[in-house]
Amino acid sequence: MANEVEWTPEKIKALREHMGLTQRALAKELGTRQQTISEWETGMYSPRRSTAKYLALIAERVGFPYQAEGAEDRVEEKEPDGSESQDLEGFSIFT
Repeated sequence: MANEVEWTPEKIKALREHMGLTQRALAKELGTRQQTISEWETGMYSPRRSTAKYLALIAERVGFPYQAEGAEDRVEEKEPDGSESQDLEGFSIFT
């Protein structure tokens, strides 16, 4: 099962864009309103625990590269020069 992830506004938007969905289409997938997705992406509100778990399952299904922050099984990625890569700051799903 998916690790518990803190779904930040940036991660939610990146997941939605990774899936190629509009806010309205993601809302339909989750059974919620487009306004709710907008509020998550602006940081006004955060997904509830059950919705956060569902987002993690969707992320796994679509191959979205997310990590649970502080997870014990977290693997630090190294750049070719041996330096550590940046977490999600500056992250682009379109490489």
